[in-house]
Amino acid sequence: MVDLRAGNCAACARLPAGPAGVGFGGMSRGRRRPYSVAFGVALVAAGALADAAFPATAADTPSITVYPVGSVQTMAYALIQAYQNNPQLNAQRSATRATDENVAIALGGYRPRVTGTASLSEVYLDSLSKSTSIFGTTYSRQAGENVVQTYGLTTTQTLFNGFQTGNRTRQAEAQVFAARETLRVAEQTVLLNAATAYMNLLRDAAILELQRSNVNVLEATLRQTRDRFNVGEVTRTDVAQAESRLAAGRSQLLTAESNYVTSKATYRQVIGVEPGKLVAATPVDRLSPPNLAGAAARASTEHPTITAAAYSVDVAVFQVKIAEGALYPTVTVQGSVQKQFGSATNLSNLESLSAAVAGQVSVPIYQGGGEYATIRQAKETLGQRRLDLDTAREQIQATVTQAWGQLQAAKAQIEATQAQVAAAEIALNGVREEARVGQRTTLDVLNAQQDLVNARVALVTAQRDRVVASYTVLAAVGSLSPQILGLRIPIYDPVVHYHQIRDSWFGVRAPDGR
Repeated sequence: MVDLRAGNCAACARLPAGPAGVGFGGMSRGRRRPYSVAFGVALVAAGALADAAFPATAADTPSITVYPVGSVQTMAYALIQAYQNNPQLNAQRSATRATDENVAIALGGYRPRVTGTASLSEVYLDSLSKSTSIFGTTYSRQAGENVVQTYGLTTTQTLFNGFQTGNRTRQAEAQVFAARETLRVAEQTVLLNAATAYMNLLRDAAILELQRSNVNVLEATLRQTRDRFNVGEVTRTDVAQAESRLAAGRSQLLTAESNYVTSKATYRQVIGVEPGKLVAATPVDRLSPPNLAGAAARASTEHPTITAAAYSVDVAVFQVKIAEGALYPTVTVQGSVQKQFGSATNLSNLESLSAAVAGQVSVPIYQGGGEYATIRQAKETLGQRRLDLDTAREQIQATVTQAWGQLQAAKAQIEATQAQVAAAEIALNGVREEARVGQRTTLDVLNAQQDLVNARVALVTAQRDRVVASYTVLAAVGSLSPQILGLRIPIYDPVVHYHQIRDSWFGVRAPDGR
């Protein structure tokens, strides 16, 4: 279980101290009965745990709080682990490297194609020849076996193919740029999921401690109520009310434990390591634009979803040009050399050598109309990609607006819940004092206690939402990256692999040795 007991309780410091020991309260019809202050003590302890996990922060807290990484885990540590270990992100990096190879494949169209051949055959030859001269007609017969060996080398070079090779190369480069932007999208998604998982676990751990402390208080209350019932100070109704409230508290505790276990599993899935002792994290508003207009402007130019869609338009443009290249003539030159030992037609021929160079021009006239359909299809795809770009822009603008609104709401929610906690503390103290003079019952104190617990849970949730919303805004504008967050980690650079394989003429090993 995450230890959240470090820190001070700012909210609890505002709670007036109750009387030491056991005081006296009242019930309806002026009947006096003792009342324990264990409620306030347990709530102070629970509040301290919650405030240690989620320290009260102003709406404009500027940066991430970074703690030394040892036995504890900070937000920065969790983000680094997710950046290194998340399989979804590593899979996208592999996909990006695979896309890099499209450039090397396209560049192969500029290079010659060389084919070597070799053959070995055994031939049985039986031939009868006739010759006529002034001396008459003579016949000669030749029979025997011969081993024929043939070795050849053919080289083909494309000189012109309707600019298809150049367009394929530029298309492949656009695919590489689009893949890099898609990788940025994956990085942002993983980092945002990691921040969310971190804050969810922190929230659920704090709520679990609040509910556990609440159950302890309710158990103590039930014991006291039963003791007082045994001596005739309260009725069976008071005992039933205490039992009901304890059962509800235990149900809430079980729900909190389930939520904590779920958040812990999600943390392990997203970040890749088992959670340790989590420390508080603060918002990252200083890394985002100061207003909604600035956020929308930055997102329209920097968000990887938009830039990836723009590169997809370039890919479609080059596909149209490639399809149109099928209507152009093709010019190739071919050179071949062949060496043959033995002959399949003449036993007396021991060896022969032949070499040839040939140029060929192929002009497409009509090929069934398939090439025209391909061009039209590529143009329709281009129109679709342009519409996809417009859709991406609109979606990102909507996402930025939504994220910004959630951030502002989270800021206001913190202020509201802090006021709620302060009011609930005052109310609990007041109900306790009124109970001392016989104006409140035990049920009134239990209700006030539950209101304070609910307020603290709401405050913990609001503080979690505040931090997550700041990361969501940063992701919405396209700036959630290790560089901007200042994570001390080697950054994966897809350009390195691209230059390693771009001009490779041969070799089956990947740059990492596979």
